[in-house]
Amino acid sequence: MDVRWEEHGWEPIAPGVGRRRLPGWDATVGLVVGEDAVLLYDTGSTLREGAEIRAQAQALCGGRRVTHIALSHAHFDHVLGTAAFSGVRVYGAVGLAELLLRDREGLRDSAVRHGVSASDAAEAVDLLVVPQHPVSGEWTLDLGGRQVLLANVGPGHSGHDLALLVPGEREVVFCGDLVEESGEPQAGDDAIPSRWSAALDRLLALGGEDAVYVPGHGAAVDAAFVRAQRGALAARFGTA
Repeated sequence: MDVRWEEHGWEPIAPGVGRRRLPGWDATVGLVVGEDAVLLYDTGSTLREGAEIRAQAQALCGGRRVTHIALSHAHFDHVLGTAAFSGVRVYGAVGLAELLLRDREGLRDSAVRHGVSASDAAEAVDLLVVPQHPVSGEWTLDLGGRQVLLANVGPGHSGHDLALLVPGEREVVFCGDLVEESGEPQAGDDAIPSRWSAALDRLLALGGEDAVYVPGHGAAVDAAFVRAQRGALAARFGTA
């Protein structure tokens, strides 16, 4: 086990792959380190939190900076830290950028409603950075010595759900809020329950039976957990 990750409050998952469970909403941020580039999955809920993640990631990478960011979906606790990172390539499911720009006020209000201070929420939304690289299907990124796959597996939890597959001896799949372990999956006004089960089928096909699945909130799980949650969601929403 890589002690360096733990010293910074991160959980190592595979060689060069780790995650941190952020305080407050237990949201996941993931980090994948290649020889030439560093990818961050989600960025936290405020610029202050994003800056903290940036500093920790840089320390974990021996001074190297995050070069790529993938945003799992549009909710405030996953995207409002992005502006703390300069000169990065930002990826999101197709349509995510337009949604974020169109709904700045709703994004700010959601953050405040969930406990972010009005000033922090306003600052993050004023400086909001949206994806420049829309993912409509799958997009392979070469980080140097390793490749990762961004997959637009939604809609489900939201209209724009992006997963991250990290191949390895045991695959790692960052699921965003399509999967939650620390509580029942949340279905807000932007959820598409009729499509959620199919999105989880795509996640399972992406990672396979032996992968580690990293939820948007909570502890890492296995394929059996994802299948069980799929069944529970299908029953909850009356879908196949």
